[in-house]
Amino acid sequence: MNLSTLIKQYFNSSNHDVTIDVFDEKNIYSVYQRVVNVLTQYIDIETTVLQAMSYCFYEILDNVLTHSGKELGTVITHYDCFNHILSFLVADDGIGIQASLSENEKFANITEEEAIKICIQDAVTDGKGMGFGLYSTSLLARDAGLRFEVRSGNHTLHIQNAEASTSKSELWQGTIIYLQLHTNKEINPAEVVANRTNVAAQYNEIFLNNNELEELW
Repeated sequence: MNLSTLIKQYFNSSNHDVTIDVFDEKNIYSVYQRVVNVLTQYIDIETTVLQAMSYCFYEILDNVLTHSGKELGTVITHYDCFNHILSFLVADDGIGIQASLSENEKFANITEEEAIKICIQDAVTDGKGMGFGLYSTSLLARDAGLRFEVRSGNHTLHIQNAEASTSKSELWQGTIIYLQLHTNKEINPAEVVANRTNVAAQYNEIFLNNNELEELW
């Protein structure tokens, strides 16, 4: 995996001031906790954004291990505190979205472009999961997103200003999920998960101590 290319393409404006983690089934949760814990220390990041982001972030990490056919994934993160923008990218060099979805007989003959278009829809899955991770991430992008991309094979899905489009792109063997978020915008985290789980309570329990919880009330 060419990390220098990913950093240049997606994090060029940050002058390479990024954090890189490689994760597998043994350390996925510790990587997740470390990244979110670091972000929790920035008092200027809206708690509601972190509550929703923490859920989506773990789902994207888990997607790599569940659907890519690979044992490792890479996550790159950067927080621009001056412009209140959080960026993260999760990449693998696995089988890609089209091949993954085609394992479900419903999508057996799907094209790569079609797979990219529908992968963020609710309940679209290869059968190994619920098909909710990318869907909830698309809702997060709707509410707080600056830029959201899903790239696999020779195609990329772009979502910006609530407008979705697909285009041909340079080949990436595997999948890249890239998300930029406004961190100074208050949102409703329950809407990001379609009110299916209490992400606010989950985040608070894991990442906030008792004193911080009292301040929220």
